[in-house]
Amino acid sequence: MTTTGMTIAMGSDHRGFEVIDALRDHLIARGMNVVLAPRPGDADAKVDYPDPAAAVASSVRDGSAVRGILVCGSGIGVSIAANKISGVRAALVHDAHGAEMSRRHNDANVLCMGTEVLDSAAMTGLIDLWLETEFDGGRHAGRVDKIRGLESTADSTT
Repeated sequence: MTTTGMTIAMGSDHRGFEVIDALRDHLIARGMNVVLAPRPGDADAKVDYPDPAAAVASSVRDGSAVRGILVCGSGIGVSIAANKISGVRAALVHDAHGAEMSRRHNDANVLCMGTEVLDSAAMTGLIDLWLETEFDGGRHAGRVDKIRGLESTADSTT
């Protein structure tokens, strides 16, 4: 899959500001367009993880970004928050197997990682693998369709 020109939405809470900037620079060097979720001008300001998660997930849902990348301390908070946005399949990933399978079998469109678990070099490798892995489709497409069906059910009950 060619990733040149692909638009990626990225965001983090305050725990991930430093690493998200390094990851952004890596993606730009690879020829991708990167849109960062808004964050305060004050580098010491605290950012609640649901805010960047909602911004990134909404960009993926509305098609202004093809995929999204989120970072917080553990990766758990941004993953939970992003998965509340209909149409988003956010995967919390800590290793190469998870990065590959989240794309190959689950067609994940948002990658979530934690600064307490991975350093920026490891994250960069996982991002590259995740972006280059295509969805297998086939029997997995039916399963992803079932996930979409669950979203529809949840949306109609609220």
